[in-house]
Amino acid sequence: MSAPIQWQKSTFSGGGSSEDCVELATADTAIRLRESERPTAFLTAAPASLRALLSTLKAGRLASR
Repeated sequence: MSAPIQWQKSTFSGGGSSEDCVELATADTAIRLRESERPTAFLTAAPASLRALLSTLKAGRLASR
């Protein structure tokens, strides 16, 4: 039996008990991200893929449609 996933609230999501936040968890070799308002829906990504996405977003290189 696997251990339950331990979600951690982002420090950028503000303080208190607000439900408007992003949470993350590590699971095996993947990182999971979710929005607190929808805890059953989450994104799973390899660390390198997530790092590449975040770098692209920070640099403003994501094309809008």
